[in-house]
Amino acid sequence: MTTEPAPSESRSTSRGRGILTFLRDVVVIVAVAVVVSVLIKAFVVRSFYIPSASMEETLMTGDRILVDELTVDWTGYERGDVVVFRDPGGWLDGAAAEGPGGIAGAVDWILTGVGISASDSENHLVKRVIGLPGDHVVCCNSVGQLEVNGVGVDELDYLNLPEGSTLASNMDFDVTVPDGAVWVMGDNRNRSQDSRYHNEQPGGGFVPLDDVVGRVVLRTWPLSHFGPLESGPDAFTGVADPAS
Repeated sequence: MTTEPAPSESRSTSRGRGILTFLRDVVVIVAVAVVVSVLIKAFVVRSFYIPSASMEETLMTGDRILVDELTVDWTGYERGDVVVFRDPGGWLDGAAAEGPGGIAGAVDWILTGVGISASDSENHLVKRVIGLPGDHVVCCNSVGQLEVNGVGVDELDYLNLPEGSTLASNMDFDVTVPDGAVWVMGDNRNRSQDSRYHNEQPGGGFVPLDDVVGRVVLRTWPLSHFGPLESGPDAFTGVADPAS
């Protein structure tokens, strides 16, 4: 003879199965969210923070930004774009800061992997693209502007210069950008160790396009700075592509 389970036992079994089903669903949802986040970080957008004053007032120290990694694969970069790139070699002083260890390090590694944390920002730089491959970039003309392919560029809308100064660079240079690279400069022009300061290094101060992560499209934090990055390419409207 079969003994029917008591009602209380049936309810306990049902509750146990319900909890297991709920936990399984939570695990699946979290796993899918992590995979989607990793794919977004790898191919679409990525978060960074600004570790220095070299781009002030456009980007302030401590700002959080989102970088577009996807559309630039089709559109390429324009003069005036603000980009994040890996250190081409010798640009960053000293060794990279050591990350946290133990559980905190593991958590930070996971959060960085899914694009929530930005602990690798110290290994990257953010600057504005001034010259594209083939461009002839010179500082400065008679009114203190940079010249790109013989055309003066009015950058005063975004430059952070000493009061009363209109000189786009306190260092003279005359360069032609090689294929597969860009010439970059910070908006806080007199406090930015950019392509000008690394002109004597083996790379000539040029940043290989392979080292460029993407274009900065949005300031996300603090909320007082939230919003899309104002267009920089407008300053370069009159610049023609270099002659073949």
